[in-house]
Order: sequence, then C-alpha cells, then structure tokens
Amino acid sequence: MTKAKPFDIPKWQIWKAFKRVKANQGAAGVDGQSIEEFEVRLADNLYKLWNRLSSGSYMPPPVRRVDIPKVNGGTRPLGIPTVADRIAQEVVRRYLEPLLEPLFHPDSYGYRPGRSAIDAIRTARQRCWRYDWVLDIDIKGFFDSIDWVLLLKAVHKHTDCPWVLLYIERWLKAPAMRDDGMLVVRERGTPQGGVISPLLANLFLHYAFDVWLKRGFAGVPFERYADDIICHCRSEREALALRQVLERRFTECGLVLHPEKTKVVYCKDTNRRGEHPILQFDFLGYTFRPRLAKWRGELYGVSFLPAASPKALKAIRQAIRGWSLQTRSDKALDDLARMFNPYIRGWINYYSHFYKSALYPTLRRIDAVLLRWARRKFKRLRQRPKGARDWLARVIRSSPDLFAHWLLLYGQGRTLGAV
Repeated sequence: MTKAKPFDIPKWQIWKAFKRVKANQGAAGVDGQSIEEFEVRLADNLYKLWNRLSSGSYMPPPVRRVDIPKVNGGTRPLGIPTVADRIAQEVVRRYLEPLLEPLFHPDSYGYRPGRSAIDAIRTARQRCWRYDWVLDIDIKGFFDSIDWVLLLKAVHKHTDCPWVLLYIERWLKAPAMRDDGMLVVRERGTPQGGVISPLLANLFLHYAFDVWLKRGFAGVPFERYADDIICHCRSEREALALRQVLERRFTECGLVLHPEKTKVVYCKDTNRRGEHPILQFDFLGYTFRPRLAKWRGELYGVSFLPAASPKALKAIRQAIRGWSLQTRSDKALDDLARMFNPYIRGWINYYSHFYKSALYPTLRRIDAVLLRWARRKFKRLRQRPKGARDWLARVIRSSPDLFAHWLLLYGQGRTLGAV
C-alpha cells in the first residue's frame, strides 16, 4: 500500500497548468529549457513536478533576471522562472484566484479575468469628463518593494491551505540569477515575470490602497491596473490632500510615491476655466490631455481625451525601424504582410479605441518603408519615386486588406497621401 502524499494536489491540476503555460509561451529560465524541450519528456517532467509538489519537497530554482529597457530611459528588472516553476506557480494561481477574485474592487483591472486595460482607459475617460482633477499615482519600484510579512498576512486571511502558503513563501524568497551567474538575494518584493506575481500584487494593493481609499475617501473613484493608479477628485484641494495622506499610508505599507511622477492634473476642456501648470497624464500607453473633438450638432470643442502616447508611438516607430523591412528584397509583398501583420494588428487593436487618428502618422511610416523596399526590389522603380507611389497605390486599391493598417488609413476612398 503506497503512502499518501502530505499534500493532496490532483494530477489533472498539473496538466491544466501546463496547458496554460504552453499557451502563454515565454522565455527559458535559468536552466535554459524551452517549452518545446520540456515537452520532449512531458509525462516524466509533469509526474516529477507533481511528486515534488505533493510531497512538500519542491524548491523553486532562482529566477533568471533580465533588465528590460524602459521607453523613457533606465531599465525594469524582469524575473523569468523556469518552465517547470511556471507550471507550479500556475497550479497555485488556479487555486488562489477563485478565492480572491470575488473580493477585488470593481475598479481594479489588471490581470483579472474579463477585464482589460482598455476597460480601465474607457472608465478613466468618462470620469475625466465628470471630475475636474486627477491624482496620477506612481509607486516607485512597486514589484520590488512589496513587504513579505504584510503580503503573507493577506494570503493567510483568505486561505489556510498549507501547500499554497508554503510555496508562495518559497517563491518570494527565491533569489534572482544575473547573466553572469551571480545570485541576487531578495528581502522583499515579488519578481515581475512570475505567474503568481500579478495575483499577489493585486492582493497587496487591494488592502494597501483599494480598501483603504474606499474607507477614507469614499467619494474619490479610481482606476487601478496593477500599480498604475488614477484617482478622480472634484477639486485641487481634495487631490492635494489625498496625495499627502496617501504618502503616509504607503509609508506604513513599505511603499514610496515617486515624487516627480506622482502629480495633480487639471482636466481642462471647453467648459472648464482657469490656467494650471499640468494638463495631461499618461495611463496604460495613452496620454490624456485637452484635444479638439467633434461634438453633437457638427460643433467642435475641446474635450479631455486619451490618445496613443508619444512614448508608445516612439516605441512603435523603433519597432518598425528594427524590422529593416526595406532590406528584405528577397521577400514577396505577401511574405512581408504575413511577417509583420501580427504586430500591426496588435497596435491597431490596442491604440485605435480612442482618438485613433493619433496613430495614423506612425502607421504611415510602414508605407514609407514599403516604398523604399519596392524601389530596391523592382528595377523599373529605382529612379522613379512617383512610380513607386503609383505602384503602392494600385496595390492598396486591389488588395486593401493585405496589410492590417491599410483599411484603417485608406478605407472609404482615402488616398495614399504623404508618407
């Protein structure tokens, strides 16, 4: 008779977790093993993981630390777990999320089922029309600052499952490994890149911010996507008072408001008078600021609206340059479309929800590069810039859905214009 395992973790949970991790893909961890390599001995690898998790002997390996460049300079540390560790974290996430999800605030949008960044932006846009002021909150190094004692206390509040508590604590304490092989011991924080980290971060801010704000500032609505937070206030005085009290609250929780990036913003539009120094803020890749808009009755006025941010558009232009599309004269136009349409669709799907015309000049960069590609590929177009433009215009008319952005830019009879 086989001895029962200390922890009752069904094998099918390991299988479900693997399928989720495989669908999400991701880079290799410190062991260099890809998902494809993990699958070579899938049954053995999954059984070994289940056996160790169920016996309590599973010890998470270090996460691979990668420094990701930020658009505005500097880097953001990312912690990449191994494939097996991602599966283990997914098992715990699948257990914990149904317990926590019903508790979370409706204005918390990040990494939650059925909610998206676009939902948060849409709500923020509507509230900026109703409230004159915004407190744009930036938490300095949030994921690296989470207090383990407070976080584990919050987890204990919602589950007494011993293996969930055991492995969460081990993941928090697992070191990071740099490219040179050196281990970095951590004393707080949960690494960005971990499967379980977004859920733990949401739980931490649920108590550090969401519940606290509702209790002390019930009349202040907010949108929160992980650690990106926007609060809507009726007056500058209310926004400044909230910032002052919030600094103290975050200090109690081991967090720090970024002194320069946290700011009070006036949501100026046609109907709001007065001059104030800060009239815009960035939220989830969109810049909110006063913009000319078409109102009812064919009238135009200034509304406080979101559009793709300059930082986001700069990142898109950098990506387009990185394609080196004009040098790929060995490829057919159909090949280029297949290669790059997934990126183009992703940008359009995210940044065309609000004030989509802000995206147009950046998308036209793609066509400018296509013109250079055509002049390299076709001898008859090399000395004829206008001929290249005429050629591209004909292609767009005959195959308007070949590239994902063409219908957006040139639908309803719009011409190629200046690129």
